Amino acid sequence: MSNGDRAAMLEKIGVDSVDALFVDVPESARRSGTVDLPKFAGELEVEAQLNAFADQNISPAKVPFFVGAGAYRHHIPATVDHIIQRSEFLTSYTPYQPEIAQGTLQVLFEFQSQVARLTGMPVANASLYDGSTAAAEGVLMATRVTKRNKAVLSGGLHPHYRETVETLAHAVGIETEACAVAVDNEADVLQHIDANTACVVVQTPNVFGTATDVTEIAKAAQAAGALLIVVVTEVMSLGLLKSPGEMGADVVAVEGQSIGVPLSYGGPYVGLFAAKEKYLRQLPGRLCGETVDADGERGFVLTLSTREQHIRRDKATSNICTNSGLCALAFSIHMSLLGQTGLQRVAKINYAKAHAARDQLVTAGFEVVTPRFFNEFTVKLAKPAIAVVEALAIKNVLGGVPFARLQNEPGFENHLIVAVTETVSDADIATLVATLKEVAQ
Repeated sequence: MSNGDRAAMLEKIGVDSVDALFVDVPESARRSGTVDLPKFAGELEVEAQLNAFADQNISPAKVPFFVGAGAYRHHIPATVDHIIQRSEFLTSYTPYQPEIAQGTLQVLFEFQSQVARLTGMPVANASLYDGSTAAAEGVLMATRVTKRNKAVLSGGLHPHYRETVETLAHAVGIETEACAVAVDNEADVLQHIDANTACVVVQTPNVFGTATDVTEIAKAAQAAGALLIVVVTEVMSLGLLKSPGEMGADVVAVEGQSIGVPLSYGGPYVGLFAAKEKYLRQLPGRLCGETVDADGERGFVLTLSTREQHIRRDKATSNICTNSGLCALAFSIHMSLLGQTGLQRVAKINYAKAHAARDQLVTAGFEVVTPRFFNEFTVKLAKPAIAVVEALAIKNVLGGVPFARLQNEPGFENHLIVAVTETVSDADIATLVATLKEVAQ
């Protein structure tokens, strides 16, 4: 491409330089110059260099690991990876032709059934990209249902989810109103509801770990003609806590990563999406159904597909192009292996270990500010949490997520979000407490 070509393209899109295209990327995140790599190298040398880069990472499996805040380390049975590596699953794509995609359609149908049961909702779709985009799709859906134009976002909503919702909402002209950040004040959303409110978005357990019964919030929102969207970032919590459906949710958006999907440096993950049956035709993505064929045999079909590729563009309710199919399969396999009893058992272990960790931290003199939680809570330290986490990492302890890493909010610089799953041992907890006492007090 010539300089003239570049100049013509920049002029067409209305910017002065290529650098102007990256104005939203912070200066601190930009690289000046090229990466210091050799111009060429053999495969053996490249492999050695990449392994050296990889060795600079600290593996969650090798050190005490308490990182959560939306992505969690859980034990995944080896059977999950073994099954998804089978060629009929690994290479499967969108089931456009049901007569040759019965296996894929059945897997998605079973997946939907599991998600509906887990969330306590009557219908679920065949998955979305991740929890944050599922939340954003819920907001878009609520505006279609209510013919209103404002979304109220709880102060306990994960900042990354809030930013995702705000980005998509801005693109289509939806107003968003975010409540003040709070460890435990989900009901604050009710003060922001007016005649233009399409939905109220509440997360439980919230980003600080606080678990909330949102039954009364659901009643108040619905009385005002708005929908309640419940966000869950730790799907394992649904093995123990009351389901969103039981609490009156209209829409549920969940990150399903904790079941069957490894951390993988942040993705790909799998978004779970469920709703009341009366909103079925407004669901984003696709929905698979069970039927019988001409011979009366059990069969599966693509019952609902709302993407613009399938129907008139102006009637589409989604531009979701796929459904994280392999991750959805991994979720479904892990759920099948666990069963209801297994899921509840793992959830109880998470709850017990987290509360044991909380008790030891409190005994050691730390202030835990989360009043009710599943497997994640927030510690308010005496100094900035970012510096403390860096000091912990030097001592080979991955001690949690500073809230300031997620959002620069005055008054929350010292808040450290700590997640404790079944993969954490008693020795890990003791190490965290002892090391925190060294670097944070």
